[in-house]
Amino acid sequence: MPTSPIDQAESKKADLAGPGIGNYNELEKILPRDYHSLLNPKETQQAIFQVKRYIADNLCKELNLMMVEVPLIVDAESGVNDMLDRDGSRTPIQFHISNDRGEHPLDAQVVQAATKWKRIALKQFDCAPGQGICTDMRAVRKDYFLDHDHSAYVDQWDWERAITAEQRNLEFLKSVVRKIWKVLVGAEKYALELFPVLRSPRYPSLPEELTFLHAEKVLDMYPDLPRKRRETVILQKHPAIFIIGIGWPLKDGYPHEMRAADYDDWITDTSKQTQRDTHGLNGDILVWNHVTQRRHELSSMGIRVNAETLRAQLEMSNLLDNLKFPYHQGIINNELPLSVGGGIGQSRTLMLLLRKAHLGEVSVTVWPKILKTMCAKKNILVLE
Repeated sequence: MPTSPIDQAESKKADLAGPGIGNYNELEKILPRDYHSLLNPKETQQAIFQVKRYIADNLCKELNLMMVEVPLIVDAESGVNDMLDRDGSRTPIQFHISNDRGEHPLDAQVVQAATKWKRIALKQFDCAPGQGICTDMRAVRKDYFLDHDHSAYVDQWDWERAITAEQRNLEFLKSVVRKIWKVLVGAEKYALELFPVLRSPRYPSLPEELTFLHAEKVLDMYPDLPRKRRETVILQKHPAIFIIGIGWPLKDGYPHEMRAADYDDWITDTSKQTQRDTHGLNGDILVWNHVTQRRHELSSMGIRVNAETLRAQLEMSNLLDNLKFPYHQGIINNELPLSVGGGIGQSRTLMLLLRKAHLGEVSVTVWPKILKTMCAKKNILVLE
């Protein structure tokens, strides 16, 4: 039955915050019915660390990165923490450190991602254009609904690379994305060599090439659908895609998804490169997950804001007060390097490559009892 324009608008608005499912009745219908893990728990652990090592080593090789330490907590006054979006719906865990009997206290936050910290780290480690860093990042995002591919515990290969002003364009972005995709495809082949049981006609391998689509193009194709549904439908045609331009309001008035105003550049006009009304130098890698039969996001990344686009995005988001933070001042005053960077979900990637139905099979974190009971009934072993 067709929906009204009002219903479509409400659906699109509700879809902006992220891809969470929303309730456990719906999740129970989504989890596969006839699932059996191809690897036992011991084999799974062996595969996890072999594949993680492969990806970290080859990311560093392809993008000229070095592995560095990354913070779990940051000073709340630094403005370094990742806010994930710009509507204030996902806030970090904050706590007070009294320190020295209250004489020299600190207010600290658990990181939600190391997105902004990495740009400061490029300067700290004296990375020239073409050089960068990679981290084994751990974070906590307390405001997610805990379903099959969202958890409160987040692990990522968070990487960042210094660039030149001339490289702030779509073609350079695509060249970096292709290198990352090469690593992920190689990691799958490596996993299949180590554990041939993962080869199954039920679970086709990743395609060698990604399909690049701008968010405006995807909207043109499916103008009446909310973002998640657009992604789901397009992945039936192209099982691995990179959607460009996430954060700028599309021609229906809504961004493809919300993005924070102070790391990815989603405001830059790219119409000369695309021959259509487009904005944004960022995007997401999404694939079709043959185990869950759902869209599966692996990575978000982008060319980062410069002084001009940071101010414009903050103004557009009613967040100009953030210019007081040291991180933002570093960009405005051109003290931090221009960069491109992103995060690749470790557990998300391992879940896909090891043909798992749930994040809890490849990472240890907290899950509600209702979810653990539901998974046990469906032969899904959630680690504890």
